[in-house]
Amino acid sequence: MAQVGVIIPTFNRGQKVARAVSSVLFQTFMDHEIIVVDDGSTDDTLSLLAPFQPRVKIISHLEQLGVSAARNTGIRATAAPLIAFLDSDDYWLGEKLAVQVRFFREHPEAVACQTEERWIRGGLRANPKKKHLKPSGDIFEPSLKLCLVSPSAAMVKRSRLEEVGLFDEALPVCEDYDLWLRISCRYPIYLIKETLVVKEGGSPDQLSRNFKGMDRYRIRAMLKLIESGRLNERQFPLVMKELAEKCAIYGKGCLKRGKREEGEYYLHLPERMSVLNQKPSPAGGAA
Repeated sequence: MAQVGVIIPTFNRGQKVARAVSSVLFQTFMDHEIIVVDDGSTDDTLSLLAPFQPRVKIISHLEQLGVSAARNTGIRATAAPLIAFLDSDDYWLGEKLAVQVRFFREHPEAVACQTEERWIRGGLRANPKKKHLKPSGDIFEPSLKLCLVSPSAAMVKRSRLEEVGLFDEALPVCEDYDLWLRISCRYPIYLIKETLVVKEGGSPDQLSRNFKGMDRYRIRAMLKLIESGRLNERQFPLVMKELAEKCAIYGKGCLKRGKREEGEYYLHLPERMSVLNQKPSPAGGAA
């Protein structure tokens, strides 16, 4: 059994996924297995991946099921105790796996970690904005605003993925936001301050460019957290505050676009959730 399972989901990125796979094969840490899940590609992805077999396990979905389903297929196909993800348009520098495996050996209590990244946009190096800077440790509160864990930079213990649940296949986007909130509300997620991932962006096939109103999926993720009953007394008001802000922005946007029923639903959603989650006082009234 390999120590690390590397999961690479891909759809119609033949050249880029071949580069991603090569970056894993050239890692200095070699006790890993690579699982590429082709999510119904219609380009030359499979022919470009063929030379990598049998060193790489390739699983094909007959139709496109989405990135969450692809990642989950890969997770279920490996028994490795550590799971690393690599998006097919990104690639790793040679020490990436070695550094993270060493981190887990030195910190056996840790559940998840990620590294720093080098961002490339339109072929040019880009600097992340302040809001994108990655925290370390208890990252739950800042992660409510936006996802601060990059799948391509992350490594997580398989046992904790099984505990909190895998990627939500009902979410077409923001599936990473959802997963890392479910993990970070229970466990620290640590940052290794070494740049070991090259992350490309700005291409027209990126999911975030093809979905408008992504906050509605972040709202759905927060509702799941609230309904799970896993939030502690500190976390619950933080989630309710962020829920109110995101619902106000999204709801007002719906009204501007003439979607009155949807807008009213989101504008009143935080109030309804607050009422539903009130705890009875000792006297029997509302807390």
